[in-house]
Amino acid sequence: MQILRTVEELRQWSRARRCEGTDSGIALVPTMGALHAGHASLIRAAAEARPGRVAVSIFVNPTQFGPNEDFARYPRTFAADCALAEREGATVIFAPSVEEMYPAGAATFVDVEALSDRLDGASRPGHFRGVATVVAKLLITAEADLAFFGQKDAAQVAVLRRMVADLRSGTKIVVCPIVREGDGLALSSRNVYLSAAERKQALALSRAVWWVEKSVAGGERQSAVLIEAARNVFAEVPEVRVDYIEIVDWDTLWPVRSAAKGTLFAVAAWVGKTRLIDNTIIN
Repeated sequence: MQILRTVEELRQWSRARRCEGTDSGIALVPTMGALHAGHASLIRAAAEARPGRVAVSIFVNPTQFGPNEDFARYPRTFAADCALAEREGATVIFAPSVEEMYPAGAATFVDVEALSDRLDGASRPGHFRGVATVVAKLLITAEADLAFFGQKDAAQVAVLRRMVADLRSGTKIVVCPIVREGDGLALSSRNVYLSAAERKQALALSRAVWWVEKSVAGGERQSAVLIEAARNVFAEVPEVRVDYIEIVDWDTLWPVRSAAKGTLFAVAAWVGKTRLIDNTIIN
């Protein structure tokens, strides 16, 4: 497995692979490192789709962090990340510097209007602008036909789907299911921040998701009723501060009155100083 550091190196690798045959597309798995089993599932899916042509980016993107967020302390475990990526089928690691991705004088950003201000975008102004910009740069550089993301970041998926559609990039966004711990907690690189007590408190998110799924299976469809049921779950754990609880159209991230098939139930909450998210797709 190669480790590439520059845009030109990744572009040359991608073009060489695409010249190898008719079925020679490139799969890209964008990450910020601190890889876990959720990331491993994305890399495996990419390797199944494009064996021998999987690029995994490891780049902690500064433009998607707010001024009071955790950019400086975000976990960085590069050696372990490379080992996991290689084991799961990555062909190359793209690990650029900040200066490589944002050269001096760079003045171009990608802003997906409206969607970027909803859910996590409402809580983290500018976050999705940073996400869309760096993913656009990665897609352009890798010239990938497939890009793999986890359902846990469902709002991000909506923003990126709109971006690639609007820009006619030709890249298909592939969404893989949420991977959970045995007790239900959605895997996240930020879970390492949690103390033992906070780790137990964090289960309120997955319990809220489970309760909504159970209510829908029982026939409930009114968003207001489902959201109230989720709020009651959080009321049992007052240490957890809810950021949002929403049922939205997954394409627009706009609230809906009824939880129809394919709509998104999404929740975000603060557990201590750590902000976590979780969701489910109504089916």
